[in-house]
Amino acid sequence: MRLRQVAIDAAPAVVVAAVTVPQLRYHAAHDDPQFGAYVLFSVLLVVPLVWRRRFPLWTFAFAAVVALTQWAADVRLAADLALLVYLYTVASRHPMRVAIVAAGVVEVGAVLAAVRWPESGSWAGTGSWAETFLLLSGPVVAALLLGVTARQRREALSAAVQRAAVAERTRIAAEMHDIIAHSLAVMVTLSEGAVRKQAREPQRAGEAMRQVAATGRQALTETRRLLGLLHEAPALDDRLPQPYPVQPRHPQPGLAQLGDLLDQVRSTGLTVESAVTDTADGMPPGAELAVYRIVQEALTNTLKHAIAPCRISVTVTRGPTSVTVDVHDDGASPSARASERISEHAAERTTSRPSERASDGVEGRTKGGHGIVGMRERAAVYAGTVTAGPDPRGGWRVHADLVLPAEAAAR
Repeated sequence: MRLRQVAIDAAPAVVVAAVTVPQLRYHAAHDDPQFGAYVLFSVLLVVPLVWRRRFPLWTFAFAAVVALTQWAADVRLAADLALLVYLYTVASRHPMRVAIVAAGVVEVGAVLAAVRWPESGSWAGTGSWAETFLLLSGPVVAALLLGVTARQRREALSAAVQRAAVAERTRIAAEMHDIIAHSLAVMVTLSEGAVRKQAREPQRAGEAMRQVAATGRQALTETRRLLGLLHEAPALDDRLPQPYPVQPRHPQPGLAQLGDLLDQVRSTGLTVESAVTDTADGMPPGAELAVYRIVQEALTNTLKHAIAPCRISVTVTRGPTSVTVDVHDDGASPSARASERISEHAAERTTSRPSERASDGVEGRTKGGHGIVGMRERAAVYAGTVTAGPDPRGGWRVHADLVLPAEAAAR
């Protein structure tokens, strides 16, 4: 890596030196008394190119002073080409106003050179200092524009990387919410059941507490993995210690893991019926993750807010162009439960509030929470709709429709 940086720094100096050599050989062959001045000024203009990226303004200012001294000494150099490289470097690494000032300095030098040596552009057919000045100004403007373009491109790339990092952190935060909320809901339900059965059925109470421990360990492992991803810093030297040990990367959950998720809920004593039909072939991993998280959030909602639920049904059906998710529980709703049904297109913003559910006689509000919002955002990726509310047959229903991408729907 260091050798690569050295090569990048040295390359412009080598190129400009190669352009300068023929001129120096010519003056050496003709015993020019100013040959020493040619060599000195050429070296002073070319060598600092090696440090131009580390000290762009200082090397530019030094080269400008050398060029002015060269002009005063009436020495015309091919090495003046280095000024364009210095200008490009300043324009590519500093704001526009600094680049314009640097270009102005070079343009002043172009004016001085055109006035003193108007015949410099005779090879291009120019006959006056003004025409020579215009000829010299073209490369100056080109170097300025190239440098500004390079800086803007680098800034756009950096902004894109930052946006990607923010999006990744947002995704990880959503994953952590889903994992922690579901695991805590399962653990609370199991703990309450263990307390009630401790005196009469100590063996079942012990099994419930062991399941609590297993669920907690699983949630802790997943949280550590996500924190490792969140704090991963690939730009740092690999030898530096990381804030969190990066856990091995595991595949995101999908339809194949729905069985484990339902078993976890069954361990709380609820009867869970499931029907997952014709979904395995050709569904994008992102759609599988969205379905998994929607089911997980709906089950968490039941565990946290439903009153005395006994049965949950989970149905996932793939149609020709879409996937339908339906989660229904038979938990009772208090009279205070809002009857408002929320049905909204996930790609649109709305001010509607999720309906309310209660647990153990105390109203549990999903209002303003992340659950319904998370389901809506996941469905939004696939232009889906989400409906959550009391079911006319009793209980609570969460229904989602996700539109599959055309290439997946064709399979």
